[in-house]
Amino acid sequence: MLRKHNDCRNFVTVDVSKGICRRTGDLILIDTNTCEHFTELPKCKNCAAYVAGNEENIGTCRAEATEHWTYPELMAVTCAWYTHK
Repeated sequence: MLRKHNDCRNFVTVDVSKGICRRTGDLILIDTNTCEHFTELPKCKNCAAYVAGNEENIGTCRAEATEHWTYPELMAVTCAWYTHK
């Protein structure tokens, strides 16, 4: 899977194309190569309970008995059921 800066805990979004690295303070583009200090941010797409759907930007969370639709890019930092794949 392609790693992007907006998948890193050290990235702070400024707008749709760029952000700031918390480590260095540098302005960086989202789609450029990540560095060796990449720390994966918990998102639904990285969770063992997430199953991608037929449509590109929608999937299902199977962590609970009742399945719910979710977005792969949704932050799961506070999700009690998040389990890294």
